[in-house]
Amino acid sequence: MRMGIYGKKLGMTQIFNEEGLRIPVTVIKTDPNVIIEVKTMEKHGYNGIRLGFEAQKSERLNAPDRGQFVKRDLATYRNVREIRFDAEDQMNFNVGQEVKVEEIFRVGDPVDVTGKSKGKGTQGVMKRYNFAGFESTHGAHEYFRHGGSIGCRLTPGRVVKGKKMNGRMGNRRVTIQNLKVARIMAEDNVILVAGAVPGSTNGTVFVRFAAKKVVYL
Repeated sequence: MRMGIYGKKLGMTQIFNEEGLRIPVTVIKTDPNVIIEVKTMEKHGYNGIRLGFEAQKSERLNAPDRGQFVKRDLATYRNVREIRFDAEDQMNFNVGQEVKVEEIFRVGDPVDVTGKSKGKGTQGVMKRYNFAGFESTHGAHEYFRHGGSIGCRLTPGRVVKGKKMNGRMGNRRVTIQNLKVARIMAEDNVILVAGAVPGSTNGTVFVRFAAKKVVYL
């Protein structure tokens, strides 16, 4: 089951385990996540749910997006995500039900965290791709931070697709895999994930069971 939950990244801190080792963790607040639709095998051909997170004014949505909330008499949400389940997974979800973090994860579970990375604007190849730059001696000038040659005029006679050049850095969807749940604070709907996750403070992230690890529920 690839169950997951939305959250707000509040920042980073540190905790100590039983051996006294310091563990850097990211604090993610996960309330409220509300089920806005339940998908069934009989009606939709697969099992799943749709989660809504971060309520917002209905006027900020277009008519089709607003209609899915109105017909179910629910508040409107900024973020909506569908989670599909396998046919054998047991589903006990209802529309309007709030999903709590302690109902999904346990301490030690491997998770993948998806968010939008910090935007850094247009950057050169040295900052964007860690290019070494040109030598600074023997009369060289004006080429210290250049990327160098980008192709050949004979073959193939063009710049190859994917060539590392200057451009926009950051501000894209990033997933960090195989992190670990360090602590769950059920009373505050907060989950502490060991390590760093994408995005800035108050950025929206999605935490789900790791795709490359086996989780036994």
